[in-house]
Amino acid sequence: MDELPVSPAEKREDYWSLARQPLNCFVFLLPLLAAYELGVWMVSTGDGSRNGADYWMRGALRLAGFEHPALLPLLVIGLLAFRHVSGRFRWKLSPATLLGMCAESALFGVCLVVLGQLQDLAFHSHAPRAQRLAVPLSQPGMLPLVVSYLGAGVYEEVLFRVCLFKLGCGAFRVLLIPRQAAVVLAVIVSSLLFSAAHYVGPAADDFTLFTFCFRAMAGVFFCVLFVWRGFGISVGSHAAYDLLVGILIPAMAI
Repeated sequence: MDELPVSPAEKREDYWSLARQPLNCFVFLLPLLAAYELGVWMVSTGDGSRNGADYWMRGALRLAGFEHPALLPLLVIGLLAFRHVSGRFRWKLSPATLLGMCAESALFGVCLVVLGQLQDLAFHSHAPRAQRLAVPLSQPGMLPLVVSYLGAGVYEEVLFRVCLFKLGCGAFRVLLIPRQAAVVLAVIVSSLLFSAAHYVGPAADDFTLFTFCFRAMAGVFFCVLFVWRGFGISVGSHAAYDLLVGILIPAMAI
């Protein structure tokens, strides 16, 4: 599920290559995906607790005539399996790589928190802090928050990085735009859409320039991770950031 064809470097046995390979990504993401789907089932019997990107993709599948609740996670798993088989990667799991991916995701999550604080300083915003947080803390209870953040990590990366970013790259290449310029344009467009999506729908956040700019910057950040470190790390970093800002940091401030 990377944006580039399989290269010889991706098949090396060092950590930086193994962390990009589909099998390790699948095992790394499976607990997040399972926890999210189980959490949605525990919190609500309907779609009300689902992350926005998840809800939109399920809506598209329903319009296409596919309504089974397990279909979307199976599609995510199937894409990783297809990538693994088509790329002829080895069926070899690396526990050390999985631990490294956890640490790397946490590190990049912290990096994004720092970037948000730097943007806050640059904006010199005088709005109440609750209005400036990149992740709104409006949902009641701990479990719905955790479920939502796990879903954002998985399904927002699927929608905005795997789908829209890669489609953007392909569309700009069809328009005969040079490859590097096409990638840059796809990063910008998909990141702006990623930010704008948070202000659409019944559960939309109130628009502020600070949060829009931050989310667009976060979209660029996750695109760079997707290209540079692969799908697994971009998902893990997204989930780590949301959990840090939504759960851990507020709890430490109490």
